[in-house]
Amino acid sequence: MPDYEIQTKEAFTVIAYGTKLPDDYAQIPAAKAAWWETIMEDGRWDQLKHLADNDLEFAVNEAINGEMRYYSGVQSSAELPDGKDSRTIQFPAGDYLVIAGSAGSAGQLFGQLEGAAFGQVLANATDFAYVGGPNTSVKTSETNGKINGEIWIPIVRK
Repeated sequence: MPDYEIQTKEAFTVIAYGTKLPDDYAQIPAAKAAWWETIMEDGRWDQLKHLADNDLEFAVNEAINGEMRYYSGVQSSAELPDGKDSRTIQFPAGDYLVIAGSAGSAGQLFGQLEGAAFGQVLANATDFAYVGGPNTSVKTSETNGKINGEIWIPIVRK
């Protein structure tokens, strides 16, 4: 099982643009990669980076009205123009499952962290649980061609 920590985090806000994910789980990785390509090419990612409070880059998963949504965002107190793809996502203060990792690309890193968190750590946890709400993978830095980051999942203690 991967190494993990339980960290207490202050509330934070991510402003983001997002897309609906397909219902077929096998198609989700390709849909996420296509989304990142779209947002980088159309200028929205540059807009977000300009409004960021720090250098962290967020990939947020959230279920809304029975749909799985995926967002690319930054931590910021700024507001985005209203639009069907824009969202301000509030993360509550509290305990978070945190798993760190590194990979050759952000997409690989985010997939690796989600697999470790949901496929291994949460599946075997006995003293805490994920009860829903948004969760996020965070790109924290790049070193020697590797993307470094963490996944942050809000949890409750049992």
